[in-house]
Amino acid sequence: MSDTLDARLDAFRPDLADARLKGRVEAERFVAGKARRVVAPIAPLRRRPDDGAPLDTELLMGERVMVFEETGDGWCWLQAEADSYVGYAPAACLGRVEDAAPPAARVSVPRTLVFPAPDIKRPPLAALPMGALVSVVGEASDHNAHYAELASGGFVVRQHLAPLAEVETDFVAVAERFLGVPYLWGGKSALGIDCSGLLQLALQATGASAPRDADLQERQLGTRLAGVEGLERGDLIFWKGHVGMMADGRTLLHANSHHMMVAKEPLSATIERLTAKGVAVTSVRRLRGD
Repeated sequence: MSDTLDARLDAFRPDLADARLKGRVEAERFVAGKARRVVAPIAPLRRRPDDGAPLDTELLMGERVMVFEETGDGWCWLQAEADSYVGYAPAACLGRVEDAAPPAARVSVPRTLVFPAPDIKRPPLAALPMGALVSVVGEASDHNAHYAELASGGFVVRQHLAPLAEVETDFVAVAERFLGVPYLWGGKSALGIDCSGLLQLALQATGASAPRDADLQERQLGTRLAGVEGLERGDLIFWKGHVGMMADGRTLLHANSHHMMVAKEPLSATIERLTAKGVAVTSVRRLRGD
């Protein structure tokens, strides 16, 4: 097996592998993936086909995936199209690509509600996270709001959606909307989020792609700076297994297990706390010019 492959990003197991990896890995069978789309608001992507398995990341409504195996007990082994992450998701969270209209808008707020009718007083059917992709088939209004009617059913407040071509300009401002959101390992929504999920989601809102995990982000994003002097808004600070972004020259914004939420604090305080645990800054990176 090639040492350049990463089991998080390349779909291979001893018994089964992505057909595109034939000749690079050994497996009993090679299969071409089947395209599917996430139809649940949020789909967990787990390390094993088990509800108790670690949550590695989350897939959001409208995302495309390639399914390599459908187990008999309700799980799919798949790879996400957006960031190549591999894992197991519940089959009930996925639908056929051909059964859904192509998404034309995305949720642009941390969370929006789906109502059964254009009426904010009706009990909502569901809630959609920031980054969810939807198809709009109609519009409606009442005395409270303007609504978009979704192809998947229900109505959302129109100002909570943005056209796919419309992107944010400040990824830190996007991340700041998640202040106070609980820390959740593998999470990527306002229900719970981790450090690298926050950075990935914020960058995706600006139209930029980013890997899912902090070590991958450290290797692939931006250019390295000499140290923590002269920092600017948007600079990234990395520790082993952790990443934060600078809100200004002195303040770090990050989802972290110390506060157990997305929080702002002086960078010096974070460095002091982690250094006391034997964890040092591994790099500082700047995205400008990427």
